[in-house]
Parts: sequence; structure tokens; C-alpha cells
Amino acid sequence: MHIRATVAAVCGALALSALAVPAAQAAGGSSFGKDDVRKAAAAAQAASGKTAFTGATPAADGVPYPLNITFSAVKINNGKPIVAGTSGHVSVPVTYKVTHDAAFDLAAPDVFLDVEIYRGTAYDAPAKVLWGDDWPTCTATSSTVAGCKGTIDVYPGQELDNVDATSWKAGGYVIDFNDQLGVDIDDVDWSKVGYAEQDKLATTRLQRLSKLTVDASPEPVKKGRTITVTGKLTRANWDDNKYHGYASQPVKLQFRKKGSSTYTTLRTIRTSSTGTLKATVKASVDGYFRYSFAGTSTTPAVNAAGDFVDVK
Repeated sequence: MHIRATVAAVCGALALSALAVPAAQAAGGSSFGKDDVRKAAAAAQAASGKTAFTGATPAADGVPYPLNITFSAVKINNGKPIVAGTSGHVSVPVTYKVTHDAAFDLAAPDVFLDVEIYRGTAYDAPAKVLWGDDWPTCTATSSTVAGCKGTIDVYPGQELDNVDATSWKAGGYVIDFNDQLGVDIDDVDWSKVGYAEQDKLATTRLQRLSKLTVDASPEPVKKGRTITVTGKLTRANWDDNKYHGYASQPVKLQFRKKGSSTYTTLRTIRTSSTGTLKATVKASVDGYFRYSFAGTSTTPAVNAAGDFVDVK
């Protein structure tokens, strides 16, 4: 089971207690657990008392020193909203650039970085955070710039609530343990730990997956007789992991003649309190009926598959 903390960042003594990490896990960098590094990053933040260490004194006792690293050109899901159903796994691509000092080794096994998305007012005080299962892959494009590719892995059945269908922001961090990955927590020298954090790198939106059905009957039908077209618009409910009708939404009834590739809108009707749809039309020629929903800020657009009616 995929379990991780997605609420506000850990801080204080609880966060500090999470920094003890097995050296064997750290070998190779990518084998080290994401959750552990996130907690350590939160601990570094708590130790500094400041988000990006503005005003922190390098090498001060117990205070991580600021790394001169920045994120840029962050793109989440190729600029499209993130759409999730009620179960399974949605892997969201993330790309960005990292700029650092020429002397800094971004590929060192004790250096970890990531870009995450969060809901809330600020990266250091989020209501919820989502990140990837694996570490990003970064490729140097110069002595000071690297291009990185990663993912945000979303498990809606375990992580999402309906309130999460809204705008999210991206934040990134880099933490350099400087050969202290195997050190006991009581012996960690925080003045040797480097950390950088950057907020509001990009925005994205989470949406609740929508489904739309259609059924035109009778089939076949005589020309001039009445065709009844029914359907239902539903969307994912992340509170109970089921699909429920989407009430009072405008939906277009459309028709495409046999042999044509273009749908024409016949009329617009609204869904009932349970998301159902019903309309009647006169049979004229063979063709396909469908319903089309334009979407909302919380729910993506969807078209029902066309239902063919043979007119005699």
C-alpha cells in the first residue's frame, strides 16, 4: 500500500528525530526513501527558522547554511490539469531547470532535490503536499545548469479529498547532507547541512474525473418517430471513492450523420439532481447521438461515445 504524509510539513523535535538515516540506503542516492528525505528537509527548515534561510548565518551552530541553487522553467503535466478518478495511480510528468554554483556537485550521493505540488498559502505551511515515488533524473547542460525530469505520483483513493479539486502550486528543495547520512541524529552537525527551498515555481489544477453515458432508443426506428436519448453525467468523489451524478450542469445533445465526422449540437439541457439526462428528437436519418459536457474548474470536459440509430 502506498502510504505517505501529505499534510503540513513536519517541524520541531518530531522532524529532527526523522533525520537518522541508514548509510546503506543512501548509497547511490536514488535508493534512499523519499519520505525520509522530506522529513529531513523539514527538519532543516525547522532548524533554520526560515523558509529559504533568508538572513540565516552560514556555519552558525545548529543552523543549516543556504545553498545558492534556484529552480526555473517548471512545467507540470505539460501545462494540463491533473485529472484523477477514485482509485489507481496517476503519474504526472514534471520538468524543470536547476541552476547552481559551478563547484557544487548536484549528482553527489548525499544531495537530494525534488519539485512537489502543494495546496495552501505557502510551501512552508501547506494544507497538503503531493510528490513523486522516485527521485528525478537530472542531466547537466552546463557547469552550472541541469535539466531535470521527474513525476508527481497521485493515488486518489488514499490521498485526495473533494476539497483538493482546486489550484495547486509547485515548490522545490535541495538538501546536501555533506557525508552525514549515516550519522546518528544526536551527532548531526547542522552547520554542515546545506539547504535551499523555492516557492511558487508554477501552478496546476487537480480535477475530478468525469464520465458521460448516452443511450438512444428505439433502435431501429421508423422515420418521423420519436427517439428518446438518455444519459448520465458522473464524476469522481474523493471523499468516498465513488462516482456520483453531477447535478444541474449544462450538457449538449449532439448528432452526427452516418458517414460524417462532425457532430452538430441539437440543444443544451441540464442534468437532474442525480446527474441524469433525457431528451427527445424526431428520427430523420441514420446517425450517432451523443452528449457533450464542456467541463468546469473542478471537473474536466467529456464526450459520450456516439450511439448509432438506424432509421428505416
